[in-house]
Amino acid sequence: MLNIQGIMKQAQQMQRKMQETQAKLGQEVREGTSGGGLVKVVLNGKSEMQSINIDKTALDDAEMLEDLILAAYNDAHQKIDAMMEEGMKEATGGIGLGGLKLPF
Repeated sequence: MLNIQGIMKQAQQMQRKMQETQAKLGQEVREGTSGGGLVKVVLNGKSEMQSINIDKTALDDAEMLEDLILAAYNDAHQKIDAMMEEGMKEATGGIGLGGLKLPF
């Protein structure tokens, strides 16, 4: 027979650990770059942009600059996603969340 109280306690501990991990990772930052470093974007763990740096040589072509900004943002966002996935894997003891998207 399963110990329901024990399972519930473990679930609560896992939930608490996941919340702590989310809060911690939300403070982390990751940088994305594009154009060989012409554009750099820094995002926090909540995918909020913290800064953007544009090399002056990229200002000559607006269309290219738009593409570089998008690419740098997407690069940083992919790094945030990977960081979150790894952090949640550690918090849950390797239990997969099946593609579950977290609050941020």
